[in-house]
Amino acid sequence: GEEPEALARTLGPGVERDPLFPHRTNVEFARVDGDVITLWVWERGCGITEACGTGACATAAAAVARGFVAADRELVVRLPGGPLQIRVPTRGGVIMRGPAHAVFLGRVVVA
Repeated sequence: GEEPEALARTLGPGVERDPLFPHRTNVEFARVDGDVITLWVWERGCGITEACGTGACATAAAAVARGFVAADRELVVRLPGGPLQIRVPTRGGVIMRGPAHAVFLGRVVVA
């Protein structure tokens, strides 16, 4: 199959704006390989993003729910901006660990 990056770039814009999503939507494209998930996120209004904690958690939970990976394991979700560690406990919820980095500093002038 195609790589998640190629799918995100080619299919992301169309899915984001599909009439099924009148307010548009974020779209995750993932490949599961053992306990490693490669993830690319097309974010509504932004396009490809470096990282998306919500998308990483949702993707890990979906991978567990679909039986692609077992619950209660440390999963590595690889995003363009770096990896996150995700655990989906059998008792429910999702636990995410990973760094946070400033990627932009700016100033807004309000007139």
